[in-house]
Amino acid sequence: MGKVAMAIDSKLRRRFAPQRLSVEDDSQSHHGHAGWREGGVTHFNVEIVSAAFEGQGRVARQRLVYAELSEEFAAGLHALALVTLTPDEDAARR
Repeated sequence: MGKVAMAIDSKLRRRFAPQRLSVEDDSQSHHGHAGWREGGVTHFNVEIVSAAFEGQGRVARQRLVYAELSEEFAAGLHALALVTLTPDEDAARR
């Protein structure tokens, strides 16, 4: 896991105490697209399951995640593909 992925993982674990968290660098899939740069670490897929999302809509959950990663965005992170679920939603999905 690269430095940016580790920072994302660490911050989300600390803030949301997730039951499950997956952070995947998907930068190479975006080669030539907006925000991409040589060396990657610009686009990530994040799936997070946390009770902290209870009572929150999809947009509110995403705003919480984006706020937690504001430093990474300021440093060049361009995009996150987010899946934010409560434990009950995750269980129903499986």
